[in-house]
Amino acid sequence: MGAFSIWHWLVVLGVVLIIFGPSKLPSLGHDLGKAIRGFKDSMEAKNITPAETDVEQKRP
Repeated sequence: MGAFSIWHWLVVLGVVLIIFGPSKLPSLGHDLGKAIRGFKDSMEAKNITPAETDVEQKRP
């Protein structure tokens, strides 16, 4: 009951097509991909341990 069925996703896809139109979907997907990639890159940059940052700060 908690999972979405195929009908839910078809309705969502239909609403997105009506709102954005088929011509803007490729650019919307490209922008979404860039945003996700940027988020992943920023999360990887924050995975530095505190000991690594202390060493970098002590260097002249």
